Amino acid sequence: MKYITPKIIEKMIYIIRDQKVMLDSDLATLYEVETRYLNKAVKRNINRFPKDFMFQLTQVEFKSLMFQFGTSKEGRGGRRKLPSVFTENGIAMLSGVLNSERAINVNISIMRTFTKMRKILLSDESLSDKIAKLESDSNEMKKIFRIVFEKINILEAKTPVLPKKRKRIGLKKKFVVICSF
Repeated sequence: MKYITPKIIEKMIYIIRDQKVMLDSDLATLYEVETRYLNKAVKRNINRFPKDFMFQLTQVEFKSLMFQFGTSKEGRGGRRKLPSVFTENGIAMLSGVLNSERAINVNISIMRTFTKMRKILLSDESLSDKIAKLESDSNEMKKIFRIVFEKINILEAKTPVLPKKRKRIGLKKKFVVICSF
């Protein structure tokens, strides 16, 4: 059984529709089950998962996420259906649906991570205000990225490029050939 760190879980949390959510495939990986089995268990208990606990992504939402985590294109072995995402409450409900020791331990880790993230955001109101503003203003994000890339280009231009010392190709030792006719 692999230990799940909060850093691993944090990388799997996305903000969609102004909610922190996790993908069904990421949760299945954490629970060490196949995604289809997780989704079957949810469908068997669908009355436990109202729309504020779980929802299916739209095509537009899924395409924007594809750029973040690099899923394969359709027809190349990728997902055939749009993924479902689970909110914090939906993830808590999963522990009742997937009643295994692994599911219980994973859910405890996930809930602790969500709590930690909430404390960090609430501890610094200016930070949460800045994050909300950046998320709502995509032009501002473009400006920030442009500035960062300009600075990187300037640093790269200032760094001298030294020619690499190449290894000799061919014979390393000189041989003397003696011919007698």
